[in-house]
Amino acid sequence: MELEGRGAGGVAGGPAAGPGRSPGESALLDGWLQRGVGRGAGGGEAGACRPPVRQDPDSGPDYEALPAGATVTTYMVAGAVAGILEHCVMYPIDCVKTRMQSLQPDPAARYRNVLEALWRIIRTEGLWRPMRGLNVTATGAGPAHALYFACYEKLKKTLSDVIHPGGNSHIANGAAGCVATLLHDAAMNPAEVVKQRMQMYNSPYHRVTDCVRAVWRNEGAGAFYRSYTTQLTMNVPFQAIHFMTYEFLQEHFNPQRRYNPSSHVLSGACAGAVAAAATTPLDVCKTLLNTQESLALNSNITGHITGMASAFRTVYQVGGVTAYFRGVQARVIYQIPSTAIAWSVYEFFKYLITKRQEEWRAGK
Repeated sequence: MELEGRGAGGVAGGPAAGPGRSPGESALLDGWLQRGVGRGAGGGEAGACRPPVRQDPDSGPDYEALPAGATVTTYMVAGAVAGILEHCVMYPIDCVKTRMQSLQPDPAARYRNVLEALWRIIRTEGLWRPMRGLNVTATGAGPAHALYFACYEKLKKTLSDVIHPGGNSHIANGAAGCVATLLHDAAMNPAEVVKQRMQMYNSPYHRVTDCVRAVWRNEGAGAFYRSYTTQLTMNVPFQAIHFMTYEFLQEHFNPQRRYNPSSHVLSGACAGAVAAAATTPLDVCKTLLNTQESLALNSNITGHITGMASAFRTVYQVGGVTAYFRGVQARVIYQIPSTAIAWSVYEFFKYLITKRQEEWRAGK
């Protein structure tokens, strides 16, 4: 059996570099052999394996296939950078979304659409008002997305090897996304609580430390995780839909799984829009739990809204069925560029880091 374009050297001699074999060919052959070519008994593929198409020397390393240079650290660094950039770039729209999800907003904070809301906030409250709370969001987004992408990549490969050996499994993608969400939300939930309270109209908090102290003193440490179960209930289906849609679109737009910026942007944008629209009612309930909006509190006999069931009842009591879809426009507008930025930045840094690690190894 020979690699395409190779001479009669074959592979019988093992992965060691031989005459006429470049370091790149040796690395490709190593990866091929390590992925289980010719599994033999029990694998059902002995004698039926096919050599991979030879990689173009100028196309860079196979960064999607967990090569020797790609480690968990690679995914964590790429994920952290992607998460911070995504949240920083889209933060003004996130501020608008939070306000538009208010069940009974102040008359001065009633907005017809996203652009009008953003213009009025800047005009009446100052240029930097939509950015209040950005620092705590960036602080939480780094570690949250590092855990998120690293967990997703490792689980996706592990589960795919079990469910669909040698191929891509949508079930594995969805399951990996759900588990990754558990880690992401555990790291991000306290930052979400502080951020959304600072984004609300007439928020009394001008600094993150003031908000943290007030919440801790008045409501206890549990307030930072009051919406955690609802956040998971929202984000688990959101991420399942998100990752399955992204990987499905990648199979069509980028079947060779090479670094392709346009396919990552398009797949990420579409995946984010579909997932955002489907889970808007849950996001409205999460916002209510995080902000503990005063009018909603008055309609709740316990004085505090806790748990998804209580949030769902309160939303319906205050605004009816349509209240579950408050801010859907802002949410979809936010998620389209947000997920496009996250995936394109993540794939770029994953590609860049892996390429540099492979070049360093080849030069040793």
